[in-house]
Amino acid sequence: MVNRQRMTPSKDRHVTGLLITFEGIDFAGKTTQIELLIQALEDFSQQVLLVREPGGTLISEKIRRILLDPACKEMSSEAELLLYSASRAQLVREKILPALERGMVVICDRFYDSSTAYQGYGRRLDLEVIAQLNRFAAFGLVPDITFFLDLEPEKAAARQKERGTGEDRLESSSRDFFARVQQGYYQIADDRTRHVVTLDAKDDPEMLHQRIWIEVKSSIEIGQQKVDTA
Repeated sequence: MVNRQRMTPSKDRHVTGLLITFEGIDFAGKTTQIELLIQALEDFSQQVLLVREPGGTLISEKIRRILLDPACKEMSSEAELLLYSASRAQLVREKILPALERGMVVICDRFYDSSTAYQGYGRRLDLEVIAQLNRFAAFGLVPDITFFLDLEPEKAAARQKERGTGEDRLESSSRDFFARVQQGYYQIADDRTRHVVTLDAKDDPEMLHQRIWIEVKSSIEIGQQKVDTA
């Protein structure tokens, strides 16, 4: 497995697994690509944990129901941000950190970049406050690879209409909101200190999978080489 020594704030825990996150607005095709990647990883003899945000634990799933409930339309942007962070903190502590410590590949359907894009750029909350909350709730973890599936909000809305799915509280937000979210993702992708891979979500799913697998397989092999020469 990868030989990444990522110290957490507790200062007595080392994580050596691989943390992969998928980002993008809904209906960009994250679920399809995650399923294909999990199959490829298992065929490559890797132990995989899949989690989602918000959710992934008993507590986090209860928070998810509140966040997405259309009846909670009066929720303030600040409360929304804090609830997402609370759900994330529980997920990281209960599921993600232990899996990474065991050397597993953790795939997260959304992580703290979603808070930056949705609550920072979409809701126009203070980006520095969000960055601090992200670090706190993630216990200092930074994804090894983030795949951003880029899809215009208009295309996403068309896909949703084709599938005939109802809207949750967040999906009922305005087109302007989602346009700001998309711009937020572009800003995140431009961060040169992070390994963010931008993919055109309109491309053929198998082609997208091959690009994703090349990135992930390379990271695994580099990590294994470091272990072998240590």
